[in-house]
Amino acid sequence: MNRRTKTAVLGLGAALLVTAGATGATGAAGAVTSASAGATDSTTSAPSVASASDERQREAAALTGRAKLYRSAGDDITFSFDAHLAAKDNDDPLKATGTFEWSHYAGGDGAWAKAEVDCLVTGGKVAVVSGVVTDSDLPGAKGKRVGITVHDTGRQDRLGYSWASTGNPVETKDLPKCVGSAPFEKVKKGTGDFTVVPWNPKF
Repeated sequence: MNRRTKTAVLGLGAALLVTAGATGATGAAGAVTSASAGATDSTTSAPSVASASDERQREAAALTGRAKLYRSAGDDITFSFDAHLAAKDNDDPLKATGTFEWSHYAGGDGAWAKAEVDCLVTGGKVAVVSGVVTDSDLPGAKGKRVGITVHDTGRQDRLGYSWASTGNPVETKDLPKCVGSAPFEKVKKGTGDFTVVPWNPKF
């Protein structure tokens, strides 16, 4: 596959991953702590589990999930997200962590990319996440910052990306953190969905 083909195909859409692993990891850590405590003193098991549950509830903001976008031409476009803002960082969305991935294939051609989260802002059921591409088979994509906007409608989620007006992320220059486009794309029904945890900043 030549560079021009990859650039054109990936520019049409993308798949973004924001791993739900951060929250899952917290739960797993709590479970291990609980099991260890139970081996020495059964009375400490319940508090350990409760602590893990409380930790999950205190998350300041999040964008998670995986789904394909709808394209009438049949393009295979997948986004996945695992972005989180810890409760202790509630006042600083630039401390968000996680990753996201996207891919776009059509007629056997396409490309994929993975980025590390550097900002996450959510309001109600809308989220904007940005990150720098750390791995991709699209020439010139590594090191580029991209931004994604997701609207968690609860029925058919919507999505937009920062390179909507330029055609591909490689041509997007000097993008600020937490900048995306309006969520004009629609998720293909039955392929998954995205979940947004609202942020409540202290003003």
